[in-house]
Amino acid sequence: MPGESFRFIHASDFHLEKPLSDLDSLPPHLHEAMAGAPRAAAKAVLDAALVENIDFVVLCGDLISPLAAGPYGMSLLLDYFDQLNENNTPVFWAAGVVDDPANWPDSVPLPPNVTLFPKDRAVSVPVERAGRTICHVIGRSCDGRPTIHVPSYNMDLTDGYTVAVGHGSADAGALAEGRFDYWALGGKHNPETITGAAEQGADYCGSPQGRDLTESGAHGYTIVDVDAEGQTRTHQMQCDTFRYCHVEIDAADIAMTGNLRNLMGERVVRLQHENGGRHLILGWDISITDGEMLHSIGDTQELLQWVRSEYGHGSPSAWTAQLTVRPPQDYPKSWHEEETILGDFLRIAAEHRKSDGREISLLPFTEEHKSLVTTSANLLAEVSAASRKDTLDQATLLGVELLRGGKPNLVQKS
Repeated sequence: MPGESFRFIHASDFHLEKPLSDLDSLPPHLHEAMAGAPRAAAKAVLDAALVENIDFVVLCGDLISPLAAGPYGMSLLLDYFDQLNENNTPVFWAAGVVDDPANWPDSVPLPPNVTLFPKDRAVSVPVERAGRTICHVIGRSCDGRPTIHVPSYNMDLTDGYTVAVGHGSADAGALAEGRFDYWALGGKHNPETITGAAEQGADYCGSPQGRDLTESGAHGYTIVDVDAEGQTRTHQMQCDTFRYCHVEIDAADIAMTGNLRNLMGERVVRLQHENGGRHLILGWDISITDGEMLHSIGDTQELLQWVRSEYGHGSPSAWTAQLTVRPPQDYPKSWHEEETILGDFLRIAAEHRKSDGREISLLPFTEEHKSLVTTSANLLAEVSAASRKDTLDQATLLGVELLRGGKPNLVQKS
């Protein structure tokens, strides 16, 4: 039997207590906008709940740490909750880690339209419109476990659409055992869809505002439309004001244009066009194939200063937070064959590369610093297996640049 169509907003991970990274490196004209970016994104979500034709709002945790954000942050949520209450719009809140219900002040009651789910069990709440139940929302706040405890969501429900709400990680198999129509998930800052986890979908909507280069790309919230037949459509809505972007350039790109700076400029202009006038915070990853290409890059510090000066002070701005030159895997054969310190150095580096750097010991270097205790010296001397090759490549690049009389091309960041 057909039901009723409805729509709701799915949002999570506001982190109103947490600023964006790289704030101290930005030009002064961006400080105020960047400091207010998390609040601006959260307001965009809640404004949409007021002006769009929304039946209810689902919030999936890590909205705010009351202690860290203080009254200023709490007032934003409370003001919007009150406005949604006046509009008779229910809000369902499954808390995460930072917004643990135990940390919400008893002296600050939530409006009656807000259901803050408990930590010790899942609770099912019917959503009614004009006297009819249009769906059930089943939620549980995070109990400290990193994964969602799906078995605790099991309960006898009547026929109808079901929305399960949780905060934490989970795989498709575990979520599918709940047999819900839609999983609204929080706890991951980048949007992600888990296929095969529910009848109509399972989504992490992500944070409405990215905060560093690990959270690159578009950020916002999700509007979920359910038709009378129970079919679900999701719409990703973007509301970030600053956007982090990884930009990769390889040797073929450089060879095609012949000029690295022109290529970087083209990439910036394209990104500004694609991202709709937002401020961009860029992380460049430049790869070269052999040592002879080092001349096309030049001094990395000068390159960083140039790209910041050229594109980082406009409005919108494209500010470079990090610039990484990946060390080449090969250096010219003639350099290896030189009877010079450079040639000796490259031949030794090549031998170490054959063994993935397993024979390298940094402990003798720590012995020069007598103030270091044994534990600290051992920690500094150890190179993990995962980073051994990268460390060797970076050390080789540094040595080559110094022995050739140039400046080292390494990671440059604020």
